[in-house]
Amino acid sequence: MDISIHASFLPHDDPEASLAFYRDGLGFEVRGDVGRGKKRWITVGPADQPGTSIVLDPPSANPGLTEEERRTVAEMMAKGTYASLLLATPDLDGTFDRLQATGAEVVQEPIDQPYGVRDCAFRDPAGNLIRIQERG
Repeated sequence: MDISIHASFLPHDDPEASLAFYRDGLGFEVRGDVGRGKKRWITVGPADQPGTSIVLDPPSANPGLTEEERRTVAEMMAKGTYASLLLATPDLDGTFDRLQATGAEVVQEPIDQPYGVRDCAFRDPAGNLIRIQERG
């Protein structure tokens, strides 16, 4: 079977702050930006990986959610327990420094983990946990 990951979805509640994190901080290219105001679906991804994208979507725009579910999602996003993403880079320290310089919320500075990886962690503006491992 020939199958690949085309896109993953992460929630956002502030499109401009999300763009600053993913475009300016991580250096991802913007591949799409539809909608307006806070109800924008923004597709980003690494320039050298055109077949893999992250869609930043506003969960508040999902017509299938009840008001109670919207509140629950908003609460989980605020706590950073709703969604996460694992990225990899050959230059963990440089990536960490670049993201930290943007004012991104640091969860964990680069560290050698006992399970064999070196990584760090941030929260994006929506509260999503973004872990970044060093590729060896």
